[in-house]
Amino acid sequence: MTNLPAQFPAMSIAEAHALLTAPGQPLEMETVSIAGRPTRVWKNAPQSLAHSFAAGRAHGNKIFLVLDDERVTYEAFARATLALAEQLKADGLKKGDRVAVVMRNLPEWPVAFYAASLCGAIVTPLNAWWTGGELEYGLTDSGTKMLMIDAERYNRIAEHLPNCPDLEQIYVTRASEMELGDPRARRLEEVIGWPMDWASLKDRAIPAEALTLQPEDDATIFYTSGTTGKPKGALGTHRNINSNIMASACSAARSFLRRGEQPPVADPDAPQKATLLSVPFFHATGSHAVLNPTLVAGAKIVMMKKWDVVEAMTLIERERCNSAGGVPTIAWQILEHPDRAKYDLSSLESVSYGGAPSAPELVRQIASQFKAKPGNGWGMTETSATFTHHMAEDYENRPDSCGPPVPVCDLQVRDPDGKVLGANELGEIYGFGPNVVKLYWNKPEATAATFIDGWVRTGDLGRIDEEGFCFIIDRAKDMLIRGGENIYCVEVENALYEHPAVMDAALVGRPHKSLGEEPVAFVTLKEGADVSEAELRAFVAARQAAFKVPVAVHFSREPLPRNANGKILKTELKKQLAAI
Repeated sequence: MTNLPAQFPAMSIAEAHALLTAPGQPLEMETVSIAGRPTRVWKNAPQSLAHSFAAGRAHGNKIFLVLDDERVTYEAFARATLALAEQLKADGLKKGDRVAVVMRNLPEWPVAFYAASLCGAIVTPLNAWWTGGELEYGLTDSGTKMLMIDAERYNRIAEHLPNCPDLEQIYVTRASEMELGDPRARRLEEVIGWPMDWASLKDRAIPAEALTLQPEDDATIFYTSGTTGKPKGALGTHRNINSNIMASACSAARSFLRRGEQPPVADPDAPQKATLLSVPFFHATGSHAVLNPTLVAGAKIVMMKKWDVVEAMTLIERERCNSAGGVPTIAWQILEHPDRAKYDLSSLESVSYGGAPSAPELVRQIASQFKAKPGNGWGMTETSATFTHHMAEDYENRPDSCGPPVPVCDLQVRDPDGKVLGANELGEIYGFGPNVVKLYWNKPEATAATFIDGWVRTGDLGRIDEEGFCFIIDRAKDMLIRGGENIYCVEVENALYEHPAVMDAALVGRPHKSLGEEPVAFVTLKEGADVSEAELRAFVAARQAAFKVPVAVHFSREPLPRNANGKILKTELKKQLAAI
């Protein structure tokens, strides 16, 4: 911010947004036409992911990625990315081709992501926790041409690769000396080497054609499940993902204006900021809201192969992490760990999360036990991550809200007939903005049902108060969220129905203090059939990712309760669950 006194009267949300986005400010907005619709956008956002990459390379020898003892500078990351992009071009990759990235959080993940982006490809990150069959679906549905995968995922999908005829080239990382088998596969290290050696790679310029990519060009496909039980690929643009860069900066600055203070001016000589990354890159939050904004800002990402609260506290202390979070369970586990006082967590400035319901008590605990400010936001894969956000006092004063929409976004609450409702009226939430994706890949009916005149039907029920703060009340879609992972009940129910002993099945969410909720199954067995709870859980585990497996199975002698239309009454099952 410029031309502001150190202290001035506290502002409303509207006043703060108007000041932050005024002409000449870093967060200035302008209106452009997207698909024929006037849309507010961030005027100074990078034009494409290639431009975000170029901004990141300017940070030179600052540390970008940390994993265990591996430390990768921005320049080393850039050299590996450009070397891989050059190889992908030589392999025949063209603009619009799909490149899947299937890895846990490794330094190679962002290398693969940005290398494919520099080629104009549509990067398709797939959930690294999916089963082999689920990964096969993602590859075939997207028509993936090239696959970047780690050794663990490669072993999981190997038997499914013959069913992926569009796949032409596979690059496998961290495979050591194991046999790859598939003739399309080669080791990624043959192209870029190991992360510790990336700095020694040849210096290459960013390809000129990469910098011609436009904001509305197709950039990513991120899969999100739906009530049909099959994941849907949300096709996003370069503008969609880059909109997050300004959104996070705006929320931080707004909190100062709201209490009548001048937002701090960035100091280029200040110590480098660091973020503890505890969410996967293959989620929109990890890539859109963390990876890409961090790349542009020049901060450090400290990765974890697997969440462990002691390791997290160790890393916060060692790397002087300024921010942490991701989902509420992470904050709870740090707060309640008996050894927390043994670690120096004083570097934390913010603990932010979204993606799962959070208790107001968590907000109070963060504010009272940490020097860090709590933060919370809401978004979907279809909104390219952040759509609403708030932090500090705003969140403390409204702990049951997910915040107001960022300035370039609009929220509405509508009734079942599509009528726009007033303040504090309950209905389905609709969103509009430059971060709303274009469509669902190869699913015109689902696209038509979800994207209406540029607005996305979120499937969430909620209200918006007089000042614009959004309150999510419930989910219209049949879904629950466990520690930030979406579980669409029909997927698990379908897996249960596959068991020969199951006659009736339903999945509901049970409240959980740190995870938000967890899946519990209700099952009626066929007459004369017999199966144990452990056997059913193992049966689902063989067909679904681990986070989808019911934590408990309750057996009923009678058919599950249904309404006149035959739909299972899950409200009744939740009442039964509460009484158990």
